[in-house]
Amino acid sequence: MTKTSSIRLATRAKSVGISRPSLVPQCAQASRQVERVAFAVPGDLATPTGGYRYDRRMIQELRRLGWQVDVLDLGDGFPFPTAAQRATALLLLSVVPGSCPIVLDGLAFGALPEAGALRSRPPLIALVHQPLALESSLDTAQADIFRESERDALAAAACVVVTSEATGRIMVADYSVPSQRLSVVRPGNDPVPPARGSNDALVRLLSVGSIVPGKGYDLLVAALAAIADLPWQLTIAGDRTRNLAAAARLDADISAHGLGERVAVLGAVPPERILELYSASDIFVLASRFEGYGMALAEAIAHGLPVVSTTAGAIPDTIPAGAGLLVPPNDVAAFAQALRRLIGDRAERRRLAINARVAAAQLPTWQDSARLFAGAIETVRSELFAGIAAN
Repeated sequence: MTKTSSIRLATRAKSVGISRPSLVPQCAQASRQVERVAFAVPGDLATPTGGYRYDRRMIQELRRLGWQVDVLDLGDGFPFPTAAQRATALLLLSVVPGSCPIVLDGLAFGALPEAGALRSRPPLIALVHQPLALESSLDTAQADIFRESERDALAAAACVVVTSEATGRIMVADYSVPSQRLSVVRPGNDPVPPARGSNDALVRLLSVGSIVPGKGYDLLVAALAAIADLPWQLTIAGDRTRNLAAAARLDADISAHGLGERVAVLGAVPPERILELYSASDIFVLASRFEGYGMALAEAIAHGLPVVSTTAGAIPDTIPAGAGLLVPPNDVAAFAQALRRLIGDRAERRRLAINARVAAAQLPTWQDSARLFAGAIETVRSELFAGIAAN
């Protein structure tokens, strides 16, 4: 590595709170005084997706619990890093001293099977929002590459944190992760008022999520086209820059079905606007092909909204019985039928909304989730220091 590259890496490390000259003695000393952890994230922590939002909030809540959290930016490119990006990430991880556990976001972890080389350094805690191989836009060959890569990487993890029981089952069955190394830490929720809904004959539908193939917007638009005779209006809120091809297809589908006056695609919107959209809606809809949890779905339940979605991934765990209608993924006819049932039956919408409000009281808060996450880190730390003492 060139001298210029070393300077660049040192500059990046310093900018995220990991300074090679100073962290080693600080962390070694801090391990006896405060609880400290490094949280490694690929790219911009402000990226508007559910996974990054989980990371941001968990970092915030851990700090409120008294943890010293050093955020480590591994750089862009994941989960398809170049050789240079991969080398940079591994070097940044290697400067964290052995007394500080590293929480490594799965978007990078699964693409870094070389993480096993760090086994003798800080203990690694994998944070898996969704297995990389289950991204619906991948071809079979790339999915197989990701599956093997993530399995190899997870073998080096001291603990694997997943955001749903469903993802935990996948980790055990398909990735050979021992159940005793798993911790399920669902996303938390903030208290919100019940949705007020509309006060006219038009049923307002809301869908929230990045415009990517896995969210199934093509299926949703096709299903809505089949019930164009009903009085509905759809608003979609989600980042349009994550997958430009998916965004272009959504626009084309809306135009092809003649739904331009009935479907509003807003792009990414600020949190306060999201709250307004939930409050003004009557039904939450999401035609996902897979969800590792489904934070937007949980938020809909928190607002007391009835849900129409699919049985993919963790969605049946996230949507309580009686709070929504779930159909098989990729089934346009079944999704259209569920929409027709709810749009045409105000009493049924009211019944599901009541059940959703009851279920909302059982959702974990972010403080609840942070305590569980802290417990997983503390278990790893305790094992680390017990091993040090034994040696």
